[in-house]
Amino acid sequence: MTANTLPILALTMGDAAGVGPEIIVKALGRADVRGWCRPLVVGDAAILRDNLRFWNGPNAPRLVQVDAPDAVGVDPDAIYLFQPGAPLAGIVPGQLSAEAGRGAVEFVMAAIKLAERGQVAGIVTAPLNKEAMHRAGYSYPGHTELLAEQFGVSTYSLVLAARGQFVFHVTTHVSLRDAIDLITFERVLGQIRLAHFLAQALDQPEATIAVAGLNPHAGEGGLFGREEIEIIGPAVVQAQQEGIPAVGPLPADVLFPRAAAGRYKFVIALYHDQGHVVFKTLFFDEGVNVTVGLPVIRTSVDHGTAFDIAGHGIAREESLVEAIKLAARLGPKWGQICAKANLTL
Repeated sequence: MTANTLPILALTMGDAAGVGPEIIVKALGRADVRGWCRPLVVGDAAILRDNLRFWNGPNAPRLVQVDAPDAVGVDPDAIYLFQPGAPLAGIVPGQLSAEAGRGAVEFVMAAIKLAERGQVAGIVTAPLNKEAMHRAGYSYPGHTELLAEQFGVSTYSLVLAARGQFVFHVTTHVSLRDAIDLITFERVLGQIRLAHFLAQALDQPEATIAVAGLNPHAGEGGLFGREEIEIIGPAVVQAQQEGIPAVGPLPADVLFPRAAAGRYKFVIALYHDQGHVVFKTLFFDEGVNVTVGLPVIRTSVDHGTAFDIAGHGIAREESLVEAIKLAARLGPKWGQICAKANLTL
């Protein structure tokens, strides 16, 4: 593959008051990233220009604004930028603002349109701030739900990935009380199917999909709850009948140590913290967030806006680099993967 045929990826800036602009500049200064893709930043020119001081490439960088992805070149010292909407105003690093929230959502919306038109092979997102987004009038719980709504999909998953490990979630950004009510047969089965889909995409169709239990000891035969008997177990059985190598429900305190030891590569967690706490304990700096179920690959850093260090030049770009790498690997063949897996999107 020549430089001119590398996939174009849309990198959304996220909240401009956070570390997103800084880690984008740092990531794009790395030669390995330029060997994987042709990155197109979707964001604000003035903000990105201010962050060029964090460039870590061998030569001085230059900012090139383009009107369309097909204008993205291969100059390793250039950052190609597409700016949708009005320029941002009054952004201060580390300070919450509705203006930054507006921009973060507009950047994602623009990247979605580029993907829908087939102009980019994938979307990689820097972190947004949920409160800033809400102040701007957008009520999405986060990136994942925003993307799912805009792409018109109802079956999707927030997946945490690192070192070949993938943790899916039946529920995510809801209270624990609400999460229990949202754990249904259909949701659990949907996540198992999505995990098997990703395993196929990664050429691991025989990989076991391990499903966690909700209650202590996976319910202990009904003594500590019946969700495993009435909901989770039947979903696993149905998946097995469909030819998916699924196991469970397994007690979470058994499943996750086994996964950490390498026995299971694909894990289904039932609620946000069940998956996130273990994953971030093991892979905090290198974790990647993947949204599976969309018609285009979307990856993201697995950390927040880090307002406390924004603008200081000390943010680490490793998670973003890994997100770009995974999107570049899967993006060009994502459509074929979806068709092969017979995934309805």
